[in-house]
Amino acid sequence: MKKIWYQSLTRTDRWQGYNVELRKMLDAAKQADTEIEIHCIEKRGGIGDQFHYLESIEAQEVLENVQRAEGEGFDAFVIGNIGDPGLREARELATIPVLGLCETSTHLASMMGRNFALVTGNEKHATRIVDNVRRYGLGMNIHSVRSMSVERLVDLEDGFGNVEAREALVSEFLRAGEQAADEGAEVVIPSIGVLMVLLASQGINALRNSTVPVLNGSLALIKIAEAVIDIRHAMGGLWTSRRALYAQPPADQIDELRSAYGQVFNSVKFRRPA
Repeated sequence: MKKIWYQSLTRTDRWQGYNVELRKMLDAAKQADTEIEIHCIEKRGGIGDQFHYLESIEAQEVLENVQRAEGEGFDAFVIGNIGDPGLREARELATIPVLGLCETSTHLASMMGRNFALVTGNEKHATRIVDNVRRYGLGMNIHSVRSMSVERLVDLEDGFGNVEAREALVSEFLRAGEQAADEGAEVVIPSIGVLMVLLASQGINALRNSTVPVLNGSLALIKIAEAVIDIRHAMGGLWTSRRALYAQPPADQIDELRSAYGQVFNSVKFRRPA
């Protein structure tokens, strides 16, 4: 049995249609022995994470949930938001594998083609995603970036319950993706998790009259997580390197740090200095 915590950055009361389709899609794609729990934002936020400040507020709940997931025996934690909020910090915290939607999608797209185009919600949203891709060392693989006219990301929810809104969103995405493909893009990534699910619900896995894939990163995130759990087990249990970037505080410092920060780094056990 594999247990995966799927961390959404949406609120259940504002994204009802999306969460129904997400659940349906993941259930259809997962292995028989995989259990997936979808968790939404419950405290602050869940509607405007294209803004850095608002994303940073939501990331605190993400990090709290990483520690909770590990304590509850989950085998992997995935962040189903294209901004990958809290990804580096979560990997530093947890001993279980942590995967992010942007990092996973762009690495996978780089195996599917020489380059990829990003179709984002709006111009503001695009900057955050491009920054992430460059951080992951894949900036040279970006063919182009196209922005849709979705200034309020919560307007994407209309696509799940309103036929006219859905057709408009799908058409706008396809125009942007096909323009990028005409100019040489080999893979197109819908660069919003909600949009990935909306397109998948309409059976859109490639551009019209084209061999250019439209990458469903939300589905890929779960399939890669399943593979990672198996690989980790086959490799003896170690996954995240504790050298440099994801190093945790030394055990002999953890009490001092907890006195200043509270109960942090639950996986680190106190060891008295020699």
